[in-house]
Amino acid sequence: MEEHPEADGTGRTDPARGTSDCAPPPPTDGDGVPPGLRELLDDHGIAARRLHRVLAALADGGWWSPRELVRRTAVAHRSVQGVLDALDGELEWDTGAVHARLRRAGGYAGFDRPGTADPVGHLAGDHAEAAAELRRLVDEAPAARTDLDHVAATAETALRRALLLRTHFALDGARLLCVGDHDLTSLAAALVCPGLRAVVVDIDERMLSYIDAAAERLGANVRCHFADLRLGLPPALRESCDLAFTDPPYTPEGVELFVRRGVEGLAAPRAGRVLLAYGASETTPALTARTQSRLSALDLVTEALWPDFNRYRGAEAIGAASDLYVLRPTGRTPQGSRGAAAARVYSRGTNSAESAGGLQEAEARAVLEDAAAETAVGEWPRGALAPLPRTAGASGEPRTPRHVRLATWLETPTERGSAAVDLTGGWEDLLARVVLAAPGPEVSAVVSADHPQVRDRDGQRELAALLAPRFEVRFMRGTPAPRLTTVRAAEAPDGGAADERLLAHCQRRAHGRLSATLREGLVRVAATADVPVNKRTARHAVAAAAPWLEGHTLLDLPAHRMERLRAAAADLAASIVEARESPDGGGANASR
Repeated sequence: MEEHPEADGTGRTDPARGTSDCAPPPPTDGDGVPPGLRELLDDHGIAARRLHRVLAALADGGWWSPRELVRRTAVAHRSVQGVLDALDGELEWDTGAVHARLRRAGGYAGFDRPGTADPVGHLAGDHAEAAAELRRLVDEAPAARTDLDHVAATAETALRRALLLRTHFALDGARLLCVGDHDLTSLAAALVCPGLRAVVVDIDERMLSYIDAAAERLGANVRCHFADLRLGLPPALRESCDLAFTDPPYTPEGVELFVRRGVEGLAAPRAGRVLLAYGASETTPALTARTQSRLSALDLVTEALWPDFNRYRGAEAIGAASDLYVLRPTGRTPQGSRGAAAARVYSRGTNSAESAGGLQEAEARAVLEDAAAETAVGEWPRGALAPLPRTAGASGEPRTPRHVRLATWLETPTERGSAAVDLTGGWEDLLARVVLAAPGPEVSAVVSADHPQVRDRDGQRELAALLAPRFEVRFMRGTPAPRLTTVRAAEAPDGGAADERLLAHCQRRAHGRLSATLREGLVRVAATADVPVNKRTARHAVAAAAPWLEGHTLLDLPAHRMERLRAAAADLAASIVEARESPDGGGANASR
C-alpha cells in the first residue's frame, strides 16, 4: 500500500488529522456484515473472493484511498468502489474525502485468507541486489507514452518475470525476444538468468536508448532494434529466438498482433514459448473472451496461467494487475504473418481504432501533385491516386502514381523516382526511416505539425542530422493543411569528406545489412583515395570499429546508435587518410 501523505509509516493516520462526522454504524445481519455488503457479496457468488481481499486490507485499520486498495488487492477500481459504497457508514473519511478507514478496526479480519500461490515470490529474497537495481531502473525510466498504452510494471514484477523464466526454462545459451519492453523485462532477465541473451524490439526510441545505456553499464547481454511492430519484425530477428515475452496493448487487436510477432521471432515455434501479460477488469469478461478467442484462432495452447502475476504503477481500471500466460505454438500456428493484424491496435491516440487519421482526399491530391510523385506510399484516399497532370510519362501523358504499401517500402528497395509518403494517422514515428528507405532523388513525407521532429527547431535539427549527409531537408509547415507539415528531402550532391561519402554509401543502401554496406563503402572510398583495401581487410576493420552493427540494417538501428555509426565511419575514413600519408603508401592492408 502507498502510505498516506500524513501517515506515521504504519499505514495509520496521524492523530492530529481531523475526520468528518459520521453517522452510527448501519444495521448488520447475523454474521456482522451490513445488508448492502452482503447483497454485493452474494451478487458476486463464488467470485466474491476478490472482494474479500478489499475487506481484508481495510481490516488493518489503516487509511486507504481507492487507488491504494486497487494496487494492494489487484481488484478493479469499479469493484473496490462498490465495496466502499456498500460499507458506507462503516467508514470514516479524512477531511479531503480521499482516504478512508474502518471505524471498527479488525472487523473484517476473518476475510484475510491465503490467495493465489505465487510460483516465484519465495525466490525474490535471494536476489536483493538485482531487486535494488531494478527499482532504480524503473524509477529513472522514461515517462510512459499514453499513445502507446504504456503503464509501467513495478520493479518487483520485472524481477518475478525473470525468476519465472529462470525456473521454468533451460536458458543457458537461449535467446529471449522482448516484443516491446517498456517494463524492462529484458534487463531483469539479463540480471538473474546466467547465459541468457535478450533482444528488444520497440518503436519508442527513448526506451531503446535507455535500455541500451543500462545494458552497457551493467554488462548485460541485451541488444535493441527499432521497429513498428504493426509492420513486422526486423529481418535479423525473424525465426531467431527461443522464447518471447510481451506485455502488449490490451486491445484484442493489440494482443493478437504482439503475440504474432512473438511467434514470428521463434526459431523453432513448436519448441518455443510466448509469454504474454494480459489483463482486463473482472467486470468486462466479454473483452477477455474476445482476446482469448483470437489466441485460440492462432492455435496457441495456454500451457499455464497465473492470475494477477503482473502489477503496475497505474491501470487501476483493471486492478493495476494482469495475468501471465504461457502460450505454446502448435503445428497449425501461423508464422511469418506480417501485416496480418489490424494497424490500429492501441486504445488511445492516433493509433486507436476510434481515431479518424489520414489525409483528406483534397489534401492528399495536393501533396501528390506538388511532389510530382511517381510513387505514393502508405494509406492514401482512393480518389487521390487518379492520374496526375504534373507527372508525365515518356509519352507526355498524365501518369498515375504507383501505390506501395508502407510495409513494402521499408522491407525492400523500390524503383527510383520521386515519392510521397502519408504518415498521418499514427505512423509519424517512422519519419526518419521512410526517408532513408527512399531510392531517391526526392521524397515528401506528411506528418502532424505537432510531431516532435518537426514542431520546433531542435526537433528539425535532430531529423536533419539523422538524414545527413545523403539528404538535404526542408520543412513546409502548414502544407497541405494548417495541422500538417510536409518534410521534403532531396538527395545532396556527391562529394564531401571521406567519412561523409562512406556514410552516404550506407544510407543509399538502407535496406541492406549495415556491416556489409559499411564494408563495401570502405572498399570504394579507399579506392577513390588510391589506398586499395581488400574485402578481408575491410571486414576486419568494420568488425573492430563497430561490432554492435551485426544484425542491423539502417532502418532498424535505434536513432541513438546513428551517432555511433557516424563515429565509426569517421574512424574508418581516418584510417584511409593515415594509410595514404604513410611512407609505404598504404596498400591492401591499409585499414587498421
